[in-house]
Amino acid sequence: MISRAQALLIVLLVWATIYLPALGSLSIKGEEGRRILPAVRMLETGNYMIPQVGSQPYLRKPPLINWLVAASFKIFGYRNEWTARLPSALSVLAVAVVFVMVARASLGASGSAIAALIWLTNFGMIEKGRLIEIEALYVSLFAIAFICWISGWEQRRSPWFTWMVPWIFLGLGWLAKGPTHVFFFYAIVLAVLWRSGELRKLWNIPHLIGLIIMMSIFAAWAIPFAKTAGVAQVIHVWSRQFSGRLAGEGFNFRSWSLNIPRSLAYFLPWLFFVPLLHGAKFSSDRKIDMVRGLGWGIVIPLLIVDLIPGSLPRYAMPLLAPAAWLLAEALTAENLTWPSWLTGRQFRPKNRIRAVAFVTIVTSACVLLYAVAFVPYLQTRQQLKTIAAKIDHLIPSRENLYAVDPDYQPILFYVERKLIYVGNLDELPSEAHFFLVQPDLEHAALGRASVALRIKDYREREIILMRQ
Repeated sequence: MISRAQALLIVLLVWATIYLPALGSLSIKGEEGRRILPAVRMLETGNYMIPQVGSQPYLRKPPLINWLVAASFKIFGYRNEWTARLPSALSVLAVAVVFVMVARASLGASGSAIAALIWLTNFGMIEKGRLIEIEALYVSLFAIAFICWISGWEQRRSPWFTWMVPWIFLGLGWLAKGPTHVFFFYAIVLAVLWRSGELRKLWNIPHLIGLIIMMSIFAAWAIPFAKTAGVAQVIHVWSRQFSGRLAGEGFNFRSWSLNIPRSLAYFLPWLFFVPLLHGAKFSSDRKIDMVRGLGWGIVIPLLIVDLIPGSLPRYAMPLLAPAAWLLAEALTAENLTWPSWLTGRQFRPKNRIRAVAFVTIVTSACVLLYAVAFVPYLQTRQQLKTIAAKIDHLIPSRENLYAVDPDYQPILFYVERKLIYVGNLDELPSEAHFFLVQPDLEHAALGRASVALRIKDYREREIILMRQ
């Protein structure tokens, strides 16, 4: 038996080893700027209702991730990569703690700790948990909702806990990315209840109240947001987001054909243990029904989502937490054997613990090696900071830098000069001696200024520094 305190200590050490080293050593990349720049604007303007990228409202995603980044900047007093990415790492840790604390009654002392370690050490969460992208937060909120529901159901806890508490986290998930996670959640709930013959339990007052709570959390932001930004514009942007995914805009057959393999790869290195599910034997009928229901609740939505033409592998990441639970159930089963096409031998409890420890230690060591050996090399190849330094060098310290409708420019996070956004060239004041424009505005800007610097970032996107 392992105590809660021991399990929490192990989880904390593994988390710190994987998620903290070199967390802020590399410049932002990918979509990180869309999470960071709106947070900076929120702190500058005091407008926390409508995220902004550059001078334009960013309507495509809810603002929970931006709020957390802004809070991190405010609490620590620094705006850098480390404080920006910390909310993602803390989200991952929160789920591991919930596994240990809440799932212990269902999975047992060893099983809850194993599930937490699987959660911390799968490739998907390692990748996203070290970046400030939506997935780490969004998937973590889903995971907490899932753990609370499956634990409450399996232990026959009060319906007020089982059917209300998870919906609080589902509501926060809406504020992180939108409603997609609700599909995964109900796929699992329905599969488990169907296997156990308890579908009628969906119809209860606590569940109805839970749904109201979930929608109220989202509506508390969405209604005033839509009124401020314009209801028609918000509906147009959100509907385009949804319909574009279903219609497969920008469809690439090669990429689409790899959706399922890439989704499965997120669960590495634990994917190699999945064949054990076939050889796990349980004495409790309720446990058997739950395990089989979880299996169907993972496989069916994974196939549905990954086969949608406009889908990406990361869309199925909410299934990582149920997969961690399911594998932990197998690794703590009363009887466990490898499939006959592997060894067919019994997998003894002591050897299971050794295998989990080995995979955890090797994974942690690999991430630590990456932080110590490879990150210093990657730091020498960072473009954004180099470009920002060139801009700062050309602009006297007393001058402001104006950005004319810059769209998404991650470079701006690293510019030290005071940055002022304007919507068009006519809004530039007479004292604006330095300003940034996109290529389509260069010709118009040449009537009042000359080109000081042409800039291309890692996306091959160009922006031009003008001087007058």
